[in-house]
Amino acid sequence: MFVDKAVIKIKAGNGGDGAVTFRREKYVAAGGPDGGDGGRGGNIVFVADDSLSTLADFRYKRKYKATAGTPGAGKRCHGKNGEDLTIKVPRGTVIKNNETGRIMADMSTGAPFIAAKGGRGGWGNTHFATATRQTPHFAKNGAPGEELEVCLELKLLADVGLLGYPNVGKSSLISVVSDAKPIIANYHFTTLTPVLGVIRMGPESSFVMADIPGLIEGAGDGVGLGHEFLRHVERCRLLIHVVDISGSEGRDPKEDFETINRELVKFNPDLAGCPQIVAGNKLDLATDAQREAFRKFIEEEKQLPYFEIIAPIAEGTKELINYTAARLAELPAVKIYEPEPPEELPDFADRRRRNAFSVHVEDGVYYIEGEWLLKILNKTDPEDYESLQYFQLVLRKSGIIDALVENGIATGDTVDIYGLEFEYVP
Repeated sequence: MFVDKAVIKIKAGNGGDGAVTFRREKYVAAGGPDGGDGGRGGNIVFVADDSLSTLADFRYKRKYKATAGTPGAGKRCHGKNGEDLTIKVPRGTVIKNNETGRIMADMSTGAPFIAAKGGRGGWGNTHFATATRQTPHFAKNGAPGEELEVCLELKLLADVGLLGYPNVGKSSLISVVSDAKPIIANYHFTTLTPVLGVIRMGPESSFVMADIPGLIEGAGDGVGLGHEFLRHVERCRLLIHVVDISGSEGRDPKEDFETINRELVKFNPDLAGCPQIVAGNKLDLATDAQREAFRKFIEEEKQLPYFEIIAPIAEGTKELINYTAARLAELPAVKIYEPEPPEELPDFADRRRRNAFSVHVEDGVYYIEGEWLLKILNKTDPEDYESLQYFQLVLRKSGIIDALVENGIATGDTVDIYGLEFEYVP
């Protein structure tokens, strides 16, 4: 099954906690703290894989989580770093932040992309030893790994896109000029998925053509099958618009041409500026008057290059392909989407998320809540003066004390942090 869009959740590994240990050795009276740092959490890494052609695997697995770093240990032993989780996607996949729509990366090159970074490991109590605080009974927790929901969109890497109504001969054309083997039949929507074909012009010269499933009127608004695949023409450097000039389906070829172009503009205005070549197919079924009228319409009125072909027997296709190759040599390379900058720097965003807290007053007691506070509280020893001093320093630096003052706290009022109660003293 061809799947070209998927939404998944990714979670990088948390950093390991720092250790609270002390050196204990025979004949050493005061070994001091020797707690090691926690390991870094694993990253979520995307890589392009040419053996993949669809995002079907992401229909069944939607959550990806890297391993966490292990905690530090005594003797200043550093915890093991978490292993990176590598996710393979087809080349040409665009990764977006599903919440903001921001483009994070275009997996069109061989470079890997780190979508979510693992959390840093926490410091062991070795880092907190000073001349006046020689036995710190606390350490730092590991930072949480980044977590977000991403949208994967596959946009085919093709130089040329074939456009046109269903059953106008696009599949026949790509089958005779390339190595592609699409389904060909005399009924609508025989092509249900985009088909890629490589057209070789010489030993070191070739280009890729994509047969996009047939568009119909209203495709830009989601009608029919074509709207599902319009994203695949966004990268194309050149469009070949195939038209049934005989009107064998009971439609006017001029109106067909205008309708498809309106749908392109409606879907993405930039596509209107993409160079076009018009291929008038089913020449053998058209009258001389039909041929001449459509030729004048394209060449004189629309000012576009025009070729008449009979796709199934390759009549006129050589001239069309030679012109296409020459035109491609003049055009820029396939479009690569540049990552869009975030609205705020990731460091500040992470810091705000990690240090978020809330203060509410109930019956004269000031309650403070914050997920990160609970982790620090678990590492704090209420019976150890130095540990409480460090905890107080955290409250000041994080802005909690300032928030209490803004909420009208007075000397002697009770503050509650997840069950730990103390009197406020400025």
